[in-house]
Amino acid sequence: MFPSLALATAPMALTIISARRRSQVTQLYAKKTKPEKKRATTTSTSGFSGRTSKELTWQCIEGCGACCKLAKDFAFATPDEIFDDPDDVELYRSMIGDDGWCINYDKATRKCSIYADRPYFCRVEPEVFKTLYGIEEKKFNKEACSCCIDTIKTIHGPDSKELDNFNRAIRSSPSSS
Repeated sequence: MFPSLALATAPMALTIISARRRSQVTQLYAKKTKPEKKRATTTSTSGFSGRTSKELTWQCIEGCGACCKLAKDFAFATPDEIFDDPDDVELYRSMIGDDGWCINYDKATRKCSIYADRPYFCRVEPEVFKTLYGIEEKKFNKEACSCCIDTIKTIHGPDSKELDNFNRAIRSSPSSS
């Protein structure tokens, strides 16, 4: 899961972020509250050429599961750095299996067995990114895409089919074309 920033059939627990965002996490001082569910929007921007370019739109890709590798290396923030609530830290840690993968991740099907009922921090949503990382909604898609790319590269490798599938999905999603 992507407390790693994690991902439509496999959840993305949102506690794992790249080292470059570690400082953002540790600098958050406001009390965090669990977010309400809301839908992300996409925006267009106009560049110097006057042409309109579409923002990448984050989306989970089936069969990835990179976010479900909960025990990550030093480049990712720890649960203690991300959560203010000790219950969230405890829940996150209780989900880590002996092999470092989430106990709810089925490696055979590459799907989350509790997807509909997964914890809030396993959801890649603007409110969760605001709560955990201080990322405003207008920057959600860019940050979520970046975090997934970092996580997929770490778990599956920079030349993986998972990364190719993710890059193709975020560039061809209906709301970004």
